[in-house]
Amino acid sequence: MNKKELREKYKKLRTQISAEELDNSSIDIANQSLQLPIWEKSYYHIFLPIEKQKEINTEYILQILQGKDKNVIIPKSNFENNTLEHILLTDTTKLKINSWGIPEPTEGISIPEDKIEVVFVPLLAFDLQGNRIGYGKGFYDKFLSKCDPETIKIGLSLFPAETQIKEVLPTDIRLDLCVTPRETHRFKI
Repeated sequence: MNKKELREKYKKLRTQISAEELDNSSIDIANQSLQLPIWEKSYYHIFLPIEKQKEINTEYILQILQGKDKNVIIPKSNFENNTLEHILLTDTTKLKINSWGIPEPTEGISIPEDKIEVVFVPLLAFDLQGNRIGYGKGFYDKFLSKCDPETIKIGLSLFPAETQIKEVLPTDIRLDLCVTPRETHRFKI
């Protein structure tokens, strides 16, 4: 399947997930992530879920990060140029849901891409080579291309891997790992 077909397939699959299934899968993904070789790092970037899109509830991973006293960075979207700003999450960070349904910080301390060591990456689908499909705006590919080459890129997926995604572009950034509720796929680590 091409990217457009895969986007449609996985958006439809998400609509069929119950709130309880989504929550249980999110907990399973957080538990799987505890087994990853990433916990000695200091700066972790994590997305906050778009609830209406039934994205993985990253609150459980966020709790792990805060329990381990890690620096947590969350994205703020710029829809004029499809880029992200990276804001340090603190006790005083105020969040607001933007017009796309994304919870974002209203302001805060901006962290440069080269300081971020681990990125939890949202996606709709991924394949056995570590390629991913998002919503198609390129926010994460632009962001990940600016990160240090050693930055660990971890996809979080509700569904198993596709065998192969067609139409992969040179600007598409591959994942190092992808965590599903049942298993972890390792592509580079």
